[in-house]
Amino acid sequence: MKTNKSHTILKTKNLSIGYTSKKEETIIASNINIELKKGELVGLIGANGVGKSTLLKTLTKVQKALQGHVFINDKDLLKYNAIDLAKVLSLVLTEQISSKNLSVLELVALGRQPYTNWIGNLSKNDTTIVNEALNLTNIKDLKHKKCFELSDGQLQKVMISRALAQDTDLIILDEPTTHLDMYHKAYILKLLQKLAKETNKTILFSSHEIDLAIQLCDKLIVMSNGHVVSDTSTNLISKGTFATLFPKDLIIFNEKTASFKVKKE
Repeated sequence: MKTNKSHTILKTKNLSIGYTSKKEETIIASNINIELKKGELVGLIGANGVGKSTLLKTLTKVQKALQGHVFINDKDLLKYNAIDLAKVLSLVLTEQISSKNLSVLELVALGRQPYTNWIGNLSKNDTTIVNEALNLTNIKDLKHKKCFELSDGQLQKVMISRALAQDTDLIILDEPTTHLDMYHKAYILKLLQKLAKETNKTILFSSHEIDLAIQLCDKLIVMSNGHVVSDTSTNLISKGTFATLFPKDLIIFNEKTASFKVKKE
């Protein structure tokens, strides 16, 4: 049976993000209207401190929206309880995991928690899904290793496998290439591109690897000066969007090569 690629997985409507305190409300970005389709790889990019993490926290119900709505599979995010949300949305965060004494297999199997009984026993179906997740990220040969034995790149693949084992329509990753060298940055983002195509899951990630994101993503979400726009790389280049990301006295965007360069004196 063919899947419907046009199905909207994540949508925001007039979303405003930021912080509230007893004294004031701080708006980071407002009037955010984005739409992520099934099977898309989407990169969230912008300068440091522009609010990428705040947006991701709002999209994942970690932080409340100031205004507007977030919908996953046409259902308001606020109407999801924790278990139901864990069945449609999986997260891969930058924080170091506290369970490095677990084996790779044990950590990936934690992705099945929303579906297991209260004891946490895995069914045959759970085991099949876990093994498939290991295969998709090419780490089946590592499954009996302890996580503390792994390199940063290997551990990131394990975390992606756990998200795959959770079997959600939407996977969100916060800076998945942090601490990786150039080769492994490219490897992880190419892997995400491959997974989006092969599994038809929608994958959204934030990144500072803007040049790679421009090359690999189906769509980009660009945050700049309180504004958020979403479109294909080609359309964003033609609109001059990337040229406004950084001060032009140091960094310039070359439209022909679709890459950023340091401005020469």
